[in-house]
Amino acid sequence: MEICGGQTHTIMKYNIDELLPDKINLIHGPGCPVCVTPLEMIDKAIAIASREDVIFTSFGDMLRVPGSTLDLLGVKANGGDVRMVYSPLDAVKIAEENPNKKVVFFAVGFETTAPANAMAAIQAKQKGLKNFSILVSHVLVPPAIEALLDSENSKIKGFLAAGHVCTVMGFHEYIPLSKKYNIPIIVTGFEPIDILQGIYELIKQLENNRAEVFNAYGRVVSKEGNIPAQKLLSEVFEIVDRKWRGIGVIPKSGFKLKDIYSEFDAEKLFDVGEIEQQESQFCISGEILQGIKKPQECSAFGKECTPEHPLGAPMVSSEGACAAYFHYYKRIN
Repeated sequence: MEICGGQTHTIMKYNIDELLPDKINLIHGPGCPVCVTPLEMIDKAIAIASREDVIFTSFGDMLRVPGSTLDLLGVKANGGDVRMVYSPLDAVKIAEENPNKKVVFFAVGFETTAPANAMAAIQAKQKGLKNFSILVSHVLVPPAIEALLDSENSKIKGFLAAGHVCTVMGFHEYIPLSKKYNIPIIVTGFEPIDILQGIYELIKQLENNRAEVFNAYGRVVSKEGNIPAQKLLSEVFEIVDRKWRGIGVIPKSGFKLKDIYSEFDAEKLFDVGEIEQQESQFCISGEILQGIKKPQECSAFGKECTPEHPLGAPMVSSEGACAAYFHYYKRIN
């Protein structure tokens, strides 16, 4: 299993799964942060973005993720001020330029994007901005791996760990997981040769009855990771239980703002913490994100569910497994 949407798209784009021997089965985990953002968090974003006094900012891949009734682009079409930005620091600048508006940034992602969001909170505090806040929905990879391995449905024999997450956090967190579950974990990158090397190193360990963490992405990743980035995270965020779309609550699997930065917590400022929703009964994204099923096994795949009219986030995001299969699997099958 790879837990990285970028790796999933590489696998599908270059037909790596088709080239491998039949005994090697690649399954796709919850490696797309957009996809695992729970439905109620999307509805919270929509509720905030619909306010007349708000400028709501987000990365582009969140704008079309369906909430229970519409998406953020729908809010924009209805007159809401919803803007795509390329960095949370852009949102800080917008807040400076619009003192009469409340500017909110939708902070979604794994450990990779969290340092930039931490820096946005730090800058906003330094600048004394009273009209900037963050809607936090950050999730962490190691607890997700543990939850998957604890599942009675798990058939996972090894993991390809996402290189960009390990660039920030290092890979020391994976060593106790590898020992506890006796499973090899290979840190690898995103090019086809990276994926193939990762698979090769994993298979070597399985054939030799070994279970270790191996860094196959040494040109970027170190065991310790990016220490300054980790210091930013520890200053701004604390670890909490977090709900994952289609999976449920995973203990200690997410970030929230610490109390000293609570003035920037959009969930509290706009009083949307009580919003809860149920997933669509027609969308099997939970099973797909856990690697239990593959996208083409969904009865709605390519029919009721397409990138233009998605039932769930994995069909929307540029890192979603369903989107990867829609663009590449249909081309070769």
